[in-house]
Amino acid sequence: MTDNTANTASDGPMLAADGTTLKSSLNRALRRQKLRALMLIAPLLIFVLLTFIAPIADMLFRSVENQIVSETLPRTTAALADWDATGDTPPPEPVFKDLYEDMFIAKERKLHTRLGSRLNYELTGVSSLFRKSGRKVEDMGEVYQDQFEDLNKFWKKGENWNVLMGTSSWLAAQNAWDKKSGQPQPRLEIKPEIAALLPQTSEKFTLFAEFVQVDENDNLAKEDPWAIVYSALYDDLTAGANVAGYSGEGAAELQEAATAVGSFETVDFTAAFTKIDKDWASVDVWRTLQVYSPEFTAGYFLNAVDMQKTIDGPEMRPENEQLYLKLFVRTLFMSLVITGSCILLGYPVGFILANLPARTANLLMILVLLPFWTSLLVRTSAWKVMLQQQGVVNDTLVWLGVVADDSRLALINNQTGTIIAMTHILLPFMILPLYSVMKTIPPSYLRAAKSLGATNWTAFWRVYFPQSVPGIGAGSILVFILSIGYYITPEIVGGTTGTFISNRIAYHISSSLNWGLAAALGAILLAVVLGLYWAYDRIVGIDNVKLGG
Repeated sequence: MTDNTANTASDGPMLAADGTTLKSSLNRALRRQKLRALMLIAPLLIFVLLTFIAPIADMLFRSVENQIVSETLPRTTAALADWDATGDTPPPEPVFKDLYEDMFIAKERKLHTRLGSRLNYELTGVSSLFRKSGRKVEDMGEVYQDQFEDLNKFWKKGENWNVLMGTSSWLAAQNAWDKKSGQPQPRLEIKPEIAALLPQTSEKFTLFAEFVQVDENDNLAKEDPWAIVYSALYDDLTAGANVAGYSGEGAAELQEAATAVGSFETVDFTAAFTKIDKDWASVDVWRTLQVYSPEFTAGYFLNAVDMQKTIDGPEMRPENEQLYLKLFVRTLFMSLVITGSCILLGYPVGFILANLPARTANLLMILVLLPFWTSLLVRTSAWKVMLQQQGVVNDTLVWLGVVADDSRLALINNQTGTIIAMTHILLPFMILPLYSVMKTIPPSYLRAAKSLGATNWTAFWRVYFPQSVPGIGAGSILVFILSIGYYITPEIVGGTTGTFISNRIAYHISSSLNWGLAAALGAILLAVVLGLYWAYDRIVGIDNVKLGG
């Protein structure tokens, strides 16, 4: 009996001191250990997510996001979906009317110039077209506004519009609102019967009220409605609104207007826009609007490689408009040249530092690190002074008789100046990895090779150099990645032929504000760097890159 009980107990799961199974207790301990480790790295993880991953994700989103067209011209883009862009005629009159409404609202919110600047990258001249149209579009609505106001003075005052459109409860709250109180202004509430009777007028008056109350924080009663509200009222009344059955405030004036609108002067929106600018009769303008109406687009990436999006698909831009492919090639070429020059200059310095006595090597290392103690802007500006035709370098060459005084070298505002200045700036990033790797190579290896009959060159090339390759790889990666993204130095000393693609990215971010194109250029540059990193790993092996040890 006792033996059977002992056997049964020994066959069951092993228990911990708290009565749980040993496996469960071990898993719980491992979870706690992982959670503690996660808590330790959580601050760094959050920092990386916020400062590195999130900006890259935002950049990638901006490179395809194109909501500015559909949000600024919602009615126009919807109407253009049914327009045949392959023809030779502009859209029909209803599309021009939609353009009038969208342009009027965008102009009041000051969004039309942003849209024009965005589309100007796709079709030159669109920016000025939108700016000019924004100044003139209000004249179209004023044709109807003047006629309503001439018909009855009721239509001149904002208070009367509030009485006609708003509910009694909203009117009471609006009349009691005081801007000085700091309380939020009561939002407009349209009468249900007016919303059903005058749908277009209600929509436009709501947009007007939202702009006044939210964007300007002004009293709605003190503002006269936009001209577009009057044209919307004309559309509702001519569409056969049954105002005879309405008996609320403003009923008499509304019924009077319904009787009179049949004799009103109308606006030909096609002719009006063409009068503002003949480019509105151009099919190319409307094709551009249609092509870039979707909320997401590949247009930024196409522009980044000198292509454009057309109704027939992507195609190369004219040769005189191609810029970015040349900049990408120039950036890669100059980055490779800068990396190579850093290797040629940095390798002997690293070798000398690694083989000198420690005291002397440490003293010379201070000279290598000395540039880090000086501002990058100061160092670059110094090169600008030194390399100019009347600068120190040319004066020295003339004094030595290397060049004639009337044949001074052009060393600034070109690729040569960029390569010289950036080699000087990035050289420490090559020397430090080389020195740290070379310091670990035992000098006895060279002596052993020489004792076996090798010449100095054979001993270096067959024994020493292969062991220093990891330092070359580490330094090359550092210098190349840093140089491919530099923009301050090329901007100062590069002129027109020595700038990098990063200078164009900076221009679009800070000057032209075309963040979508800047994001696309940055994404392509990131992809190029990752591709080269992958190729380097496949050919050389990233495991062979060392920083010493």
